[in-house]
Amino acid sequence: MPSRESYEVHKEEKSLVQKAKREANQEDILAAALGMRMGPQKPPATFWQPLKLFAYSQLTSLVRRATLKENDRTPRSEKVHNFKVHTFRGPHWCEHCASFMWGLMAQGVKCADCGLSVHKQCSSLVPNDCKPDLRHIRKVYSCDLTTLVKAYNTARPMVVDMCIREIESRGLKSEGLYRISGFSDSVEEVKMAFDKELTEPEKKLEAFREALSLLPPSHSETLKYLMAHLKRVTQNEKFNLMNAENLAIVFGPTLMRAPNLDAITALNDIRYQRQVVEVLIKNEDVLF
Repeated sequence: MPSRESYEVHKEEKSLVQKAKREANQEDILAAALGMRMGPQKPPATFWQPLKLFAYSQLTSLVRRATLKENDRTPRSEKVHNFKVHTFRGPHWCEHCASFMWGLMAQGVKCADCGLSVHKQCSSLVPNDCKPDLRHIRKVYSCDLTTLVKAYNTARPMVVDMCIREIESRGLKSEGLYRISGFSDSVEEVKMAFDKELTEPEKKLEAFREALSLLPPSHSETLKYLMAHLKRVTQNEKFNLMNAENLAIVFGPTLMRAPNLDAITALNDIRYQRQVVEVLIKNEDVLF
């Protein structure tokens, strides 16, 4: 009877093979995003394909071990906390002075990267020892570089490693490399994939619930009522041709634009506004 250890090894190898298949299907999208011109269509899989996948799994294992060794050499740098004024629900104590936080709203500040909660006056006394938590990292792109690498405990953002590895493995002879722009749709698809695969679905919903819980009751009730309506609209998509994404494009700028936001920043935020409203519509029944 196989041991538990051999079973775990077999399970890991099976997972790596499945991952290799998924990544193979995504190669063309990544190439288009990087602006690489590829050769003719890949030939169909042959009898040696399983051997190729097994070799890939072994190589992946070697890369993982090398990455772990590299992480041991990752330079340790100080990081200041990213404090934001925060309204805490229920009794809350400062994690620096251990004193009670008084007030009903904006009782103190909370680090958006690690979750440390302190009095506003204590924030200047806290050492620069922020340790970003993946639960608080909402996206890969537009995220502070130090925050990103410290959250993942890597020397560089993995997106840099992956893109350079892809270029050097099959794009160095591509005509117009770094001059010809990638297809914008493919670029956005790859960026969204990175943001999505760094975010587990349940953790994303948990973050949404936390954010929604901070809304005043009148705002929360109005948003809940509107999202329920938009969910019913999507249930008639075959007639009105309006799915959650289409509705999010319409309602995103109205519901999500922050006050006193300059036009350029607002324009850059449109995609994220759409993503937030789309999640609210699709998960209306579990978020409210």
